[in-house]
Formats: sequence, structure tokens, C-alpha cells
Amino acid sequence: MQQDLTGATRSANRLPLLSFVAVTWLALLPLAPAAAAVTALVAARLIDGRSATARSNAVVLVEGERIVAIGDRSIIPAGADVIDLGDATLLPGMINAHEHPLIYADDYQNAHLASSSAYKALMALAGLQRLLLAGWTSVRVMGDADVFYANQDLRRVIDSGVFIGPRLTGAAHYISITGGGGDVNFLSPEQHVHPDGLIANGPEEMRKAVREEVKYGSDWIKLLVTGAFQSVGDNPRNVAFSPEELRAAVEEANRLGVPVAAHAHATEGIKQAVAAGVRSIEHGTYIDDEAISMMAKRGTFLVPTVYIGDYYAQGDKLLAQDKNDEYIKHGRGEFLAAIARAQRAGVKVVVGLDLGAGAVEPSLYAREFAVFVEAGMPPMAAIQAGTRVAAELLGWDDRLGTLERGKLADIIAVPGNPLTDISALERVSMVMIGGKLVKRPGEKASLAGTLPAPPPAP
Repeated sequence: MQQDLTGATRSANRLPLLSFVAVTWLALLPLAPAAAAVTALVAARLIDGRSATARSNAVVLVEGERIVAIGDRSIIPAGADVIDLGDATLLPGMINAHEHPLIYADDYQNAHLASSSAYKALMALAGLQRLLLAGWTSVRVMGDADVFYANQDLRRVIDSGVFIGPRLTGAAHYISITGGGGDVNFLSPEQHVHPDGLIANGPEEMRKAVREEVKYGSDWIKLLVTGAFQSVGDNPRNVAFSPEELRAAVEEANRLGVPVAAHAHATEGIKQAVAAGVRSIEHGTYIDDEAISMMAKRGTFLVPTVYIGDYYAQGDKLLAQDKNDEYIKHGRGEFLAAIARAQRAGVKVVVGLDLGAGAVEPSLYAREFAVFVEAGMPPMAAIQAGTRVAAELLGWDDRLGTLERGKLADIIAVPGNPLTDISALERVSMVMIGGKLVKRPGEKASLAGTLPAPPPAP
């Protein structure tokens, strides 16, 4: 009897210990993740970037960073954060396929000479955040007026979440010949300055420049194949590179798996760049029907950047103002007609601004859509040029550019219907990037990032 009592007592004494071990073991188990909050965006209509018409009375459900469903109000789950935007249109976040974030002033070459790389980077960050709040959730950098690689650092701090900004891709510099659009041509020979572009002459220097760009993080190569409008001392109707230089640059970029964008105004420069295998023609001001046919056959994208000429026609803002004025008087109408012909011929036309991220009131960037409509593109085609087609150019169409289930939740809203009033794109009321709501009607914008984790102890 005594032994039984002793055994019972011994068992009873073990219970607290067993309970403690069990509780401790359960505490060490990974907790089941809490259900992610669902946001329901409700609007009078939705343009998904793919369909030919808008969808009425639309609801987009967002969970985490992605779109999980699109339908009507019946799909809204209990407990969802419902954002009813009323008579508004939901669209994919706009993609600016041609930009220079470090250009913060109208006369960019003077600004380049007057400012440090650090100052340009700070101005660029502010400009990029303003672009994001205006609905531009992705930006392709087409080289910058900077000696170093500040735009690559901007991408790093945005990608790591230190600062909130648009998604960035692109080239750190535009590559130019001596005396070309990326050189400083208005100073005397006694003045030794760093040009705003990366200067290369001859095939071997071109190959080296491409390798250097890729080494420091460029995932595009930008070539100034012809002269430019906003720079001093060169002619946009002239071809800058020799065929050998152009071929060397494109071959080296292709070998390294990096696409090439060709700044090209002159007709012959456009044709040489397309024949060399570039992915996109930037500007294309003097494009002719033969070049259009070549681009349609080869699948070369066209990024016309038309509105920048309109912007600089308003006032005397440039050292090279005479070139822009000449274009406005004698070239703009022909250029718009050529863009319309290119689009009808099957060339993929893409929205790009070329205005500098900090130089212009952000709402004006959407004027490019209006110019496309003026050129004869249907409003839906113009909108797709700044969403789905732009994502195709970037190679990001597997995750961006359309509102579809599984895509990243880069979503904007504008009041009214941009298909009947394209200027509605200048009045963005809501912005979401990767599921993060950074601009909501009636609330202060939220652009707070997170500090990076400290480095591990040695």
C-alpha cells in the first residue's frame, strides 16, 4: 500500500514538470501565420490594361503584395478593408519608360556642372517620390547627367525599403561620342570638366563602356546614336556613331544579356540602330515609313517622348532653345503623324517622359497620353502604351502592366473616365504599389520606409 501511494505521489509530482515542458515545447513551435489583411478596391470602372473596354462596377481584392481576385462586390470577404472610390477608374500603375531622375532642372547640362552627385541624388529621390504619388509606379532610367552611379544607389535604397519610390530599372549613363549629345560642348578647350554622359570613341571603347555599365548595375544600355535637342553643340539630324561602334556596343550588350535603348532622332540613325538589334528607339523624331516597317518586322519598340518638346516650347528654358523651337514650328506635326502610322503598322509605342524627375510638376507627366490621343491613337491604346505595352518593353509583363489575378498590386485610381477625358490621368487620387497604399483619397500620403537591419557582428 505504501508503495502504491509513493508511486502516485511521484506521478503527481511529475505533472507540473511535464506541463511546463509541454507548454515550453508548444511555445517553440512556429505560430501559424495570421491571415493577411485583404483590401478591396471598389470603383465605378476598371481598365485592366488588356481588354478593349472598361469593366463597370469593379472590385479588386489585394492580399499582401498581389492581386488575388477581380470581380464585383460579391467577392468582398468579411473583414476586408473596403476603399470605395466612387465614380473613379482603377488602372494598372503607370510606367514611365524614359526618364532621367538626376536631372532636376530645365537646363540640365548647366545643372550637371553646378551640382554634386549627392545633391542630384537627393533631388532625384524627392522627384521620384512625387512621380509615385502622381501614379507612376515604375520608371526606366535612360542614363543620367551624373559622373558616378547615383541612380543605381537610388534603386538599392528603394528596393531594400529604406525609402518608398517607384520600381527602377535602366542605364546609369547614356553613352556618347566626343562632341555628341552627352558631351559638354559649350566650354572652351581650356576647361576640363566631366561631361554629363559617358564618352566612348571607337569599337573597343564602346565595348569597355558597356562592360563598365553592366559592372556597376545597369540592366539596360543607352546609346546616343544621333545628336540631341536639349544639348548644345550637336545636331539631332546627324548620326553620331559609326556602324562599327554601334555594332560593337549592341553585340557586347547582347553577349552580357542586357537590352539596348537607342536615342535616335535622325532617320538614318534610327535605321542603323534597328538593324543592329536594339530593343527600343527613343524619340524617333524623323522616322520614315521604311524605318517603321523595319521596326514592325523586328519587334522594336518606339518611345517617342513627345510632350517634352511641348513643355520646352513654353518659354525660354534651354541653352539649346533654338533647336526645340525649330522642331515645334516645322517638325511636330509630321512627327505626330508618323507615330500614328507606326502604331497602325504594328509598332509597339510606349509612354516615356524624358522630363527629369524633379524638373516638372508631376501632374504634367501624364500629358504624354493626351499627345498620343492627339496623334490619332485611341484612348485605350494610349493608356496601354503606358501600362501593358511598357511592361512588355521592360520585360516585366509577367508581373506588372495589367490588373489580373496573381500580378503585383501596382494600382492607381483617377476620377471619372479617362477613356472620355484622357486628362483624368493627370489627377491621380489613389496609388498602391506592391500592395502598399501610399496615397488614399482624403488622407496624407504614406511614404515612410524602414531602416535597414544592422550588419551582423564580426
